[in-house]
Amino acid sequence: MATLGFGLTFWAWDLIAPLAGGYKDRLGLSSFQQSLLVAIPVLVGSVGRIPAGALTDRYGARLMFPLVSALTIVPVLLLIPVKNDYTLLLCVAFLLGLGGTTFAIGVPLVNSWFPPGRRGFALGVFGMGTGGVALSGYFTPRIAAHGENLPFVVVAVALAVYAVLAAFLIVDRPGRPVPTASLASRLRQAGGLRVTWELSALYAIGFGGVVAFGVYLPTYLKTWYELSPTDAGTKAAGFALVTVVFRPIGGRLSDRFHPALVTAAALGVVAVFAVVQAFDPPLAPLATVALLLMAAGLGTAGGSVFALVSQVTPQSQVGSVTGIVGAVGGLGGFVPPLLMGAVYSAKGSYSIGFMLLSDLALAGCVYAYGRMRTLRLQR
Repeated sequence: MATLGFGLTFWAWDLIAPLAGGYKDRLGLSSFQQSLLVAIPVLVGSVGRIPAGALTDRYGARLMFPLVSALTIVPVLLLIPVKNDYTLLLCVAFLLGLGGTTFAIGVPLVNSWFPPGRRGFALGVFGMGTGGVALSGYFTPRIAAHGENLPFVVVAVALAVYAVLAAFLIVDRPGRPVPTASLASRLRQAGGLRVTWELSALYAIGFGGVVAFGVYLPTYLKTWYELSPTDAGTKAAGFALVTVVFRPIGGRLSDRFHPALVTAAALGVVAVFAVVQAFDPPLAPLATVALLLMAAGLGTAGGSVFALVSQVTPQSQVGSVTGIVGAVGGLGGFVPPLLMGAVYSAKGSYSIGFMLLSDLALAGCVYAYGRMRTLRLQR
């Protein structure tokens, strides 16, 4: 139920991006205005995970999941009447960010129901809900072809059905520790843990890399390899699918081995093949292999980092720590596309961008192996 809700709300969260071209043409938007419209829900959803996680620690996912799912219906339906007014669209896009907060609701729920030795795989399966973004990218424009308002109606109905089912079927684990401190106090405590920021940095590389490629890979393939928009979108969807599939694999491996070792190995793979891609190999087969192996590494790292969260964080603080880590990971995906675009504009090449990605992944690999593998785990 958590994975289903995560996927649906992520679909809602990403409703604007697949239709952004239509908004640009209809409203005469500049590239910056279009980018701002797409970015606002992602930014709000990422930051919103911080209070959502802390509130889940206090009130439980049984209340938070149906509540957030039901509230997300409001901005989804508001996209219909405001479609011809850019200012109002920005306001609704801000509200739509609510759908991106459910990550911090599902992690403490799933985490509480599984013993430490099985949490990695369970959280990896839950993490497959990020595939909701890929579902949105594929289905939203196709549904819109049958009626421009139809995607919003379909998603709103799906969210309403899910909210009702979640209210009856989601159950918080009996006896779970419920913190009594204030929201601000709990966030301060979570933010005061060194491991919170260490995990945030690793997740910014892993999940941030996934977000960055999801945003920029179609542009890169069209610009550098001169693919058609359809071919570029299809290959980008394949990249996203690999990251989704490898997330539970990363979690499962973390149940057998120390999650920090899995994270180090995964980021090591990313570092190696980012260097390969920096030399601009031909798309078939070398670039395709390099990109897919980077996708596997990033997906695996996303799963292993949250396995580490579950095994080094006190149960009563999982939601608060998850909120911070998830927020930093989401925000971490917005620097690389800007950097890649700036480097290409200045140098006419993406090589420097890929070398910087390799350096960052290598730094994460070394830190995960050198420092994080010494953390004591719950088993």
